[in-house]
Amino acid sequence: MRTKILYKSFPADRKPHGFQYKKGVWYKTKGELKMCENGFHASENIIDAMNYITPGYVGKVQVRGKSIVEKDKQCWEKIRVIEWHKWTGKDSIALAVFAAELVLPIFEKEYPNDKRPRKAIETAKEVLERSTPKNMTITDVANAATDAVAYTAYTVANATAYAANAAANAAVYAANAAANAAAYAANVAANAATDAVAYAANAATDAVAYAANAMDAGSTATKGTLILKECHNFVLKRKFKKKD
Repeated sequence: MRTKILYKSFPADRKPHGFQYKKGVWYKTKGELKMCENGFHASENIIDAMNYITPGYVGKVQVRGKSIVEKDKQCWEKIRVIEWHKWTGKDSIALAVFAAELVLPIFEKEYPNDKRPRKAIETAKEVLERSTPKNMTITDVANAATDAVAYTAYTVANATAYAANAAANAAVYAANAAANAAAYAANVAANAATDAVAYAANAATDAVAYAANAMDAGSTATKGTLILKECHNFVLKRKFKKKD
């Protein structure tokens, strides 16, 4: 029987919609397949999967049998988890920064003297590189993240100034999302750790979406699709044993 490799996002308890998965076990759905209602769902691009379920874990799955295929999600009769890996706040910061840096040149080409988006990205990277128990306390991390948001809040408040250039405007928001990912991931002192990771993951996928929008506005929809593919490959390289 034909099988296919897809990717799936799992919540922190690895029980999406209350269904408990175990790695290596084949599961078969009962009844007629219906997108978003009945069947096992996964995506070809891990970013699409993360947009549907905020990741606590990201997984590679194998599917087979009957199917319904849509652009960003597929519904299958049978599924098994091949591997899954915990998704952390630092993973979210890394993804958001990666996406924002892909489109930063679009903004800086139009506004070469405005360094606020670059500063936001650099501050997010600082949080990513320094947020370890060995050389940075949680208070230090939270303060650095707050600085990142402060830099970007001003940028977003003045985003209307860039409305004439949709690509540059989207790049601004990608940088802001990167800073927010850092802030959410770092600020565990004020939030439950699981909530902080979830907020950071949402900010990371926002950054990817804004980056794709920036490329679409600047040229063609094909470029935005390439951004999503690059971000997909970034996650695979960071979290899985090998890139597919």
